Amino acid sequence: MTTDQNLMLYTQLAGFRLVVLASRFGCDSDFSRERHDRLVEGLEAAIARIHIIMELERSVLVGDDEFAEYQLEGENEIFGRFTINLLDDLEFDCDTHEFRVNGGEWTNALAVDDSGVDIDFPELVSLSEELGSLAQIIKDIRLATAITIYAGRAV
Repeated sequence: MTTDQNLMLYTQLAGFRLVVLASRFGCDSDFSRERHDRLVEGLEAAIARIHIIMELERSVLVGDDEFAEYQLEGENEIFGRFTINLLDDLEFDCDTHEFRVNGGEWTNALAVDDSGVDIDFPELVSLSEELGSLAQIIKDIRLATAITIYAGRAV
């Protein structure tokens, strides 16, 4: 991305952060407030990444760091995979048939009994209705910035 594109993205992310903070005042439950807080944290992390990218672009243009171009390429690649996770983070280890939710303890999904072998991994279920007004904000962020936002609960 160019400096102008990054500046525009920075501005959009900062604006969405303000929208989420304003929307948080209308929350009627702890669940909703926590989702808003997680989204604000994610947007702040994205803003920090864009700030780093813009600093590296400046270093490349000025030529004061010989490795800045490689760092910039890596940061752009990392930002291209940037996601914000509002609920559960689900990790799988298919080799050992284990999973963990939100960085907790690994749990074995493999069960063996006289009827055979059963592998029961949890799934992420979308919570679009439970997000209320935040659902539209998330959709707008996705359309404007292409940042992926996960809002699913492990069941």
